[in-house]
Amino acid sequence: MAAIIKATNTELAQRIIDEIKTCFDPEIPVDVWELGLIYEINLADDGDLGIVMTLTSPNCPAAESLPAEVEGKLKELPGIKSVKLDLTFEPTWDKNMMSEVAQLELGFM
Repeated sequence: MAAIIKATNTELAQRIIDEIKTCFDPEIPVDVWELGLIYEINLADDGDLGIVMTLTSPNCPAAESLPAEVEGKLKELPGIKSVKLDLTFEPTWDKNMMSEVAQLELGFM
C-alpha cells in the first residue's frame, strides 16, 4: 500500500518524505516510510500538514516515541506551519505494506 499524498507543492512534499525517511523503527533497521507506516500526507497550501501513520503493531514499544519523532522532525521543516499527526491501526499494518527496498533489506524477497 503506497501512501496517499495530497499536496500542490511537490518540492515541499518531497522534503517531507525525505525527512520521514530519517525516522527508523528502533526494532527494525528500516525507515518508517519504506516500512509503509505512513498512510497519508496532506499538505495544505498554507503549510498545515496532516500525517496519518500506523505502527507495526498496537503493542509496539515505540508507540510513544516514533510518532513524536516524526511529528517533531516535520515541525522543523521550512515551509511547514503546523503538523497534526493521527495514529491509526486501520488498516492493520502487515509486511506486504513495505516497499521492495524494505523487503529486500529484511530478507523477505
